[in-house]
Amino acid sequence: MSELVTGEAVALELRPARLPSRVLAVALDLGVTVLAYIVVMIVVVLAGSGLDEAAQIALSIAVFLLVLVGGPIAVETLSHGRSLGKLACGLRVVRDDGGPIRFRHALVRGAIGMVEILMTFGVVACIASLVSARGRRLGDVFAGTLVVRERIPAGGTGFVPPPPPWLVGRFSGLDLSAVPDGLWLAVRQYLTRMPQLDPVLGWGMAERLAADVAARTGAPVPPDLPPAAFLAAVVHERRMREARPTSGAGVVAGERAGAPGNGDVPGTAASPQAYAAPAAPPAPPAAPPGSGAAPAAWQAAPVADAGREQRADRPSTGFVPPA
Repeated sequence: MSELVTGEAVALELRPARLPSRVLAVALDLGVTVLAYIVVMIVVVLAGSGLDEAAQIALSIAVFLLVLVGGPIAVETLSHGRSLGKLACGLRVVRDDGGPIRFRHALVRGAIGMVEILMTFGVVACIASLVSARGRRLGDVFAGTLVVRERIPAGGTGFVPPPPPWLVGRFSGLDLSAVPDGLWLAVRQYLTRMPQLDPVLGWGMAERLAADVAARTGAPVPPDLPPAAFLAAVVHERRMREARPTSGAGVVAGERAGAPGNGDVPGTAASPQAYAAPAAPPAPPAAPPGSGAAPAAWQAAPVADAGREQRADRPSTGFVPPA
């Protein structure tokens, strides 16, 4: 990923195109352009058979410039950086700030591309792309453009697994406002790629991320909880807060999840005693049908639901709430 900053100070994460995909796109564009050039030249030769030799040479040069140079420039300008080959390969030419290109960008790319692609058979363009950190050829450097991938494979955007059911709502009292966006991104990327990591390395990475999150929230990681489960529960809590209105829903969620009655309110850090392991933890509840088994990285005992036990001890009043 390549991070670009727009004029509005917005960071964009773009995926620069690699050399093989760019070579394939250029090959397709050149094939179509050369075919169009041959067809136009046949028509020009048949139409200008009565002209003298000098006029025929001038007409051939004009057709060469118009078709092989002006054609790609016009196509990239009208399609905003998506020629036929780039469209087939899922690529697009954008500016350095992530915006669509204009005529002057396409003109510079086309003029320099005639030298580094047509006259040198693409050798200069390949060398420049290999040397550049973002795979840019000389035309991209002088025009201030970048070729990026528009279509990202579905497997590239992983799914963040949900936490175990008994952890939902356990961290409703944490103050998550001090956690920066960069740390949230790192946590989500770790949870997405957790099954692909080495167990030992993944555990160490989870411990470091959990320690960073705990330092920002002011509450330590519960000792009876794996760090990956803690991260998944905190990310889930953040998503729940973003999805629901801020009208006291955090207190209700904390009471439903069996949070201890220590007077915690949303927006304040919960005390470490709230996350202590119970004396005799019961067996984890079975996952609901269709939810799938929880990942092995966060298999842990649930916290006793104190509120539910208190409700079970109360005598029945016979009152049935309306549906």
